[in-house]
Amino acid sequence: MAKTNSPRLASKTIETLTTQSFLFRGLDNDPLLRALDPSRLVSEKLYSNRPVYTAFRPNTWQEYLYVVVDGGPVIMHSTPLDRVMAMTYPGGCFGMRSLPIGVGTAARAFPSLVEAYKTTNVIKIPVQVVQDFYNQNETFRDRYTLLFELREKFQYHLLNCSTYPPQAVAAVLRALIFQERSLGAQPVGTKLEYVFDLPIDLIARACQLNHRTVEQVLKGLTKAGYLQTDKSGESASDLVRVVDPEGLKEVYGATRDKVSWWPLK
Repeated sequence: MAKTNSPRLASKTIETLTTQSFLFRGLDNDPLLRALDPSRLVSEKLYSNRPVYTAFRPNTWQEYLYVVVDGGPVIMHSTPLDRVMAMTYPGGCFGMRSLPIGVGTAARAFPSLVEAYKTTNVIKIPVQVVQDFYNQNETFRDRYTLLFELREKFQYHLLNCSTYPPQAVAAVLRALIFQERSLGAQPVGTKLEYVFDLPIDLIARACQLNHRTVEQVLKGLTKAGYLQTDKSGESASDLVRVVDPEGLKEVYGATRDKVSWWPLK
């Protein structure tokens, strides 16, 4: 993992936080932020398929909160089933459940690996800086608490992944839509579209389906008008564009034999 602390980049990190991150967006005039030495923030590149840390180790806390600037997603997955339990995209944060701040002291789980699925640029916020903002800024505190709520609701969506493939894939997409909408990251502009860098492998690992089945479901969702996707071959783009997020609710609620375009009953 390459770390960057050059003066030029350090001077831009605060601006990046206040314009591109959910936690710090619009806090330009906060006294704590104006007094913060940019050199305390670390810009780092996380390379794909390399562990970042193992969350929830007993009696162990992380030293930083990670703000995703671009790239990704960053995932958390379980063992031994290797099921993806969290996905973090630009504008979001990860690591809060491994910091002894707020409900982080109670929101513990079993050891889980955190890694960048694709190359990701992050800004690392020292735990003391996070603690100061949490104590003194109500807006920051509310947003920080919401991050915990969104993690729980993401996993709730995954709990609703039935064995019916259309519903299972729709559950993953609905989880991401709810998360991005709550963070204010998407939709962008007037179109109610959500775009995700979402490889088939991630969908399969999140809802415990094989890759071929996920491919067929995505094709069905595309033909039915819910998605626009180019997943037609090995060289296809990983971008998934949800063009009918409200209509997708019907698929999300279909648990068995309720989707006309799915041929297998």
